[in-house]
Amino acid sequence: MSIDTETRPFAERVEERRAGACRMLALRTLVRDVVAIRGSFKVYPDFAAGQDLVQDLAVLLLDKGTRRRDRFAIAEALESRGAQLQFFSDGLRVVFSGRVLRDDLSEVLAILAEELIEPLFDAGEFEKARAQLAASLRRSMENTASQASAALSRRIYGRAHPNYQPPPEEDLERLATITVDDVRAFHAKHFGANDLTTALVGDLDVEAAEAVLRERLGAWTQGTEQASYAEHAEEEAPGRSLVPVPDKQNVDVRMGHGLPVRRQDAAYLPLFLGNFILGGNFSARLMSVIRDEMGLTYGINSSLYGISADYEGHWQVGVTLSRENVQRGIEATVAEVQRFVEGGATEAELAEKQTTVTGKFKVDMATTTGLAATLLRNAERGFDVGYLDRFPDEVSAVTLEAVNEAVRRYFHPDRFQLAMAGMLPDEGAV
Repeated sequence: MSIDTETRPFAERVEERRAGACRMLALRTLVRDVVAIRGSFKVYPDFAAGQDLVQDLAVLLLDKGTRRRDRFAIAEALESRGAQLQFFSDGLRVVFSGRVLRDDLSEVLAILAEELIEPLFDAGEFEKARAQLAASLRRSMENTASQASAALSRRIYGRAHPNYQPPPEEDLERLATITVDDVRAFHAKHFGANDLTTALVGDLDVEAAEAVLRERLGAWTQGTEQASYAEHAEEEAPGRSLVPVPDKQNVDVRMGHGLPVRRQDAAYLPLFLGNFILGGNFSARLMSVIRDEMGLTYGINSSLYGISADYEGHWQVGVTLSRENVQRGIEATVAEVQRFVEGGATEAELAEKQTTVTGKFKVDMATTTGLAATLLRNAERGFDVGYLDRFPDEVSAVTLEAVNEAVRRYFHPDRFQLAMAGMLPDEGAV
């Protein structure tokens, strides 16, 4: 649903208030009758102990009944109002989102609060959720892209880092030992109003929305347990990991290394643009050379992965290759990356990608749902609302010198960790 064409700065339009324990960001648009909801809070699972799996199970069970009403009553209450509510895990956070008619906002926020604060955690539903999560892990074992990315993460991070991905076989073993009581205990200790933020966008009466949010979520207390986590990479010496996946004709390759950068750092935007020029879309360097000119792959990209305001991430280059082209494809990719790092981007490339990035930013905020997600993400990163007004200008102001300096400083293909998954060539061929 398209929103209005209001041109006033977001800093003037977004109202920020405290609704008890909840930070509220409210933006009224000219879309009639509809309100988008997006919110999150920190949960702090103990990643080293595998509590992220417990968190995943808890999130899967949030909409499966509360202590006041079962899953069918909740589904009926939402469906009869044409409302939606979803939950998902995102590292340290649990995120919730939804859409609701203006007149039903109070009732739907009441359901949301019930699901977050008073979930039933029924034993039968727990078994279904565990089976669902186990099936997802087994599917990932057949996905070469997933396996290669996970194997790369294990070369870059220690177990306590949110970006570390255990082998799916290990997660399956751990999953089998988790009980519904473990999930209940995790919820009791970790769920709460830790950095609780909710963005509401649409046909809003801001005063009424604040009162509703204060009533429904404002009295939620903080979680009592906050496990520590690793903020930095803990890389092994450069090397490679091989993950055989039988009956997969292609081989997915991931190359990368840790980045001592967080989202709020000054180096982030120049580095982001440099990476986007290298491998961010179909017109990027890697696609033009490795795919279009050399014909070695159908797909190749590079990305800044897992970087947040709370912890560092890594730089990753991914390419899908046929079994017979693995070594040639890896060598060609590394050589092109090295040429880019040494020679830098051009003014034309930077201008094109600046236009693409600022255009996508505006498109992402063309709906109430997109606006709510952007407001929340901006808040999670610790930026003030005015950053949404400044962002396009900041992107456009990044100089070619700054981009090339950031690329030379932070991108080191000689430090690449390498991971491959698929029907691998003989060991001697790679």
